[in-house]
Amino acid sequence: MSLALPLVLTVAAVGCSSVPLKESGTLSTYSNLGAPKGKLSKSRAFVDGLTLAPIKTVAIEPTRFGFAAASRIKSPADRAMVANALDRALCISLSDRYQMVAAGESADLTIRSMITDIVPTNKTMAGVSTVVTVGTGFALPVGVPRLPVGLGGLAVEAEAVDKSGAQRAAMVWARGANSLQNNPRVSEVGDAYGLASKFSSEFSRMLIAGKEPKGLDLSLPSRQRMKSWLGGKPKYLAFGREPGLVGAVAAKYGAPPQWTEKKPKAAVAY
Repeated sequence: MSLALPLVLTVAAVGCSSVPLKESGTLSTYSNLGAPKGKLSKSRAFVDGLTLAPIKTVAIEPTRFGFAAASRIKSPADRAMVANALDRALCISLSDRYQMVAAGESADLTIRSMITDIVPTNKTMAGVSTVVTVGTGFALPVGVPRLPVGLGGLAVEAEAVDKSGAQRAAMVWARGANSLQNNPRVSEVGDAYGLASKFSSEFSRMLIAGKEPKGLDLSLPSRQRMKSWLGGKPKYLAFGREPGLVGAVAAKYGAPPQWTEKKPKAAVAY
């Protein structure tokens, strides 16, 4: 224990990937955004809480890839998987509050998201980290965190517009994986896949609350959200099911998310 704890603290202090905030030009306006905030997740955000209060129906347009992000991940299937994970997490969270309708149908609010940047995960180092982390978990009283090498990251920008096309909420967001919170997965998009749901959680919290999220979300998840996370049929099936417990076990042992995800349609790149 005396040998393991200093190593854990040392790795935790340095083990974080950095992803800068970017403006890709896809939002209808950036002038509403506030100053950058956050430590783990960095973001600039805007939300019109009064206008959002009476909203009842929401549509999610399929997430697109910016040119810079698409050029970093060559596989269309991998890009589609990350985009679908983001949209699915948004849909599951927002369905606690709103009636979700299909993209293209009339809705009080339409969400448009763009993945602006991805830092690919180093698959070799992810594999090594998995072996070290899992192995030391059996041998030591304190498991060694993920090695702080080859960590991935993700940057997203999204906005919610009303029927007239006016921006009612927007967020420019970036986050890198870290040694303590992100399991290494042997895939170029292993970290981006996990971080996509982090973005969706923050953006959906902002929409539902009508204000920028502050600190950790300590509220208990709804019954439908728990069912969806465990792999059950979600309230709205537009973006498929979560991998559930099988996906959680696969993540623990470093398996690529491609092993437990059903193949989504290819994400659009611009």
